[in-house]
Amino acid sequence: MAFMNKYVLSLLVLFLAFYYYSENEEFKPEMLQGKKVIVTGASKGIGREIAYHLAKMGAHVVVTARSKETLQKVVSHCLELGAASAHYIAGTMEDMAFAEQFVAKAGKLLGGLDMLILNHITNSSLSPFHDDIHYVRKSMEVNFFSYVVLTVAALPMLKQSNGSIAVVSSMAGKISQPLIAAYSASKFALDGFFSSIRKEHSLLKVNVSITLCILGLIDTDTAMEAIAGVMNLSPAPKEECALEIIKGAALRQDELYYDKSRWTIFLLGNPGRKILEFFSLKNYNMEKFIKT
Repeated sequence: MAFMNKYVLSLLVLFLAFYYYSENEEFKPEMLQGKKVIVTGASKGIGREIAYHLAKMGAHVVVTARSKETLQKVVSHCLELGAASAHYIAGTMEDMAFAEQFVAKAGKLLGGLDMLILNHITNSSLSPFHDDIHYVRKSMEVNFFSYVVLTVAALPMLKQSNGSIAVVSSMAGKISQPLIAAYSASKFALDGFFSSIRKEHSLLKVNVSITLCILGLIDTDTAMEAIAGVMNLSPAPKEECALEIIKGAALRQDELYYDKSRWTIFLLGNPGRKILEFFSLKNYNMEKFIKT
């Protein structure tokens, strides 16, 4: 028994060492040169910074958000920064028909798709949950269901290009926190859905990567206004956060953790879950689902 315990412990140590410290290919900005990228929620905050970074790298970019005027300014600056091309399509992700049509229009503008960056959220505030079922439904529709709609619409193009999806989530989608029940529910849903799809892609040999981006507090105007007078935390910079999201997607990482605290990845990485997921895959026979 002592031998077995020592053997199992050694395997676990090796597994964790590989998971936390194995390095993917080194990121180079040239990886995005000429790539065709969609960025949602790109009129401000993290999404806007993502678009600007992509522009500097020479990517083709299509951005979306609700404000046509703001998007025009973002596109203009992207072109100034060196984007291979830049376009916008204004609309709301509360409208699932728009979400689906947006991907089709963006694909035509770009001539295909290499990367889909899902970043938009509905407006939220910090407050105890009472009985606002409408707000919970809206949060789930915009923060989660529209992500599914966009992904379904984009997958045919991404499969052709062996592309990548970046799903911008939050620490609130990994641990429970007060005052954000509806927001947190939508972020937990992202983890459940996209992590499951990632496993399916692995088993079915679908070469489309999914990177779940777990973010802490970022210094966007929206976030700073929301926590004012309620929380006393030091935020991380949105510019650096945006770059890390691009890197994670380009390097096809499963998960990306970005937070002011360097302890976040160790405390939230959940090695127990990773180990259980690894061994659970042995129980599946996926041959009946593989198209010949």
